[in-house]
Amino acid sequence: MPISVGVPAPDFTLKDQNNQEVRLTDFRARKAVLLVFYPLAFSRRCHGELTEIQENLPAYANDDVQVLTVSVDSIYSHKVWAQQEGFDFPLLADFWPHGAVAQAYDVFNHDTGIANRGTFLIDSFGITRYAEMNGPGEARNQAAWRAALAALKS
Repeated sequence: MPISVGVPAPDFTLKDQNNQEVRLTDFRARKAVLLVFYPLAFSRRCHGELTEIQENLPAYANDDVQVLTVSVDSIYSHKVWAQQEGFDFPLLADFWPHGAVAQAYDVFNHDTGIANRGTFLIDSFGITRYAEMNGPGEARNQAAWRAALAALKS
């Protein structure tokens, strides 16, 4: 089970595809964060989900919210994938210690060594307002993310 709605989101510092550190606390008191864990770069389902984010980026990255995506892949894999696909949002490497952030959010799959499909909406105070987890082969309903974002604004 992923962390629960209503609890403080675990803080983290990870590097993005440009080798820049990104901290969850960087957005505190400024923006909500849509945190999207995915199993692996270059996989078909992950590609579809991240393409959906890119195609609807103004809904996920604007003055009110920042999207951050996370997998256990390296920054180098993320760099190539972002360039190849034109992803204009942070792809964070939970590479070492392996899956530590996914473990903190209770979405790490210990059998496979990758993150399950965890999605969290964290408000600007650092409180988890939406949480879901799907297994590696299960698609997410991104309409639920948009509904959670809309609810956060109201």
